Amino acid sequence: MSTVERRGIRIALHGVGLLGADLTLARSTGPLVVFAHGSGSSRNSPRNKAVAQRLNAHGLGTLLLDLLTDVEEAVEQRGGRLRFDVDELAIRLGGSVGWIMSQPDVKPTALGYFGASTGAAGALVAAARQREQVGAVVSRSGRPDLAGECLPLVTAPTLLIVGGHDPQVRRLNEQALEQLRCDRHLEVVPGASHLFEEPGALDRVSELTADWFTRHLGSTPP
Repeated sequence: MSTVERRGIRIALHGVGLLGADLTLARSTGPLVVFAHGSGSSRNSPRNKAVAQRLNAHGLGTLLLDLLTDVEEAVEQRGGRLRFDVDELAIRLGGSVGWIMSQPDVKPTALGYFGASTGAAGALVAAARQREQVGAVVSRSGRPDLAGECLPLVTAPTLLIVGGHDPQVRRLNEQALEQLRCDRHLEVVPGASHLFEEPGALDRVSELTADWFTRHLGSTPP
């Protein structure tokens, strides 16, 4: 595949329903990074889209995934708490990866997870359960502490990215870093707040993420 291919898909999970997703393949085979959005967000997150575009430019495929069905999303808007159920999020991530792996035209050579907020906790729990499959994890402004007892079980190299002006989340990430036993690193982006809205902050996140995944999953520009 010489050009980037993008498609909207629906992933059918037993007992859940249909999850919306945007799949981008930079080539017919190669690494795939699955994005787990955080609370209050979706696959349409402009921040995740920006990071995904950087990964695509480095030859990595991306799957921007909604972890809630349309019906569940409507319930969440009225005060539901499913998006904070880290174990359920991890199950859905694993199920979505299984669905992708079953597709005849998608054959990832390596798998990574990118998580934000509560999605980062779900990604780490999923990585702990899929140790033979997952080659790297990146968390942006994440809540890795919510992965709890699964943290020491993660074997995939893990990068935690937080903003320098996000002290509470930074503290939680520092605590989670101490519990991880894998190759891990905490990167603090100076002057950045929780959403990395400052000039150049999200670019730095994208650069760090692309470097981490290309180093541990391997790829080159298409």
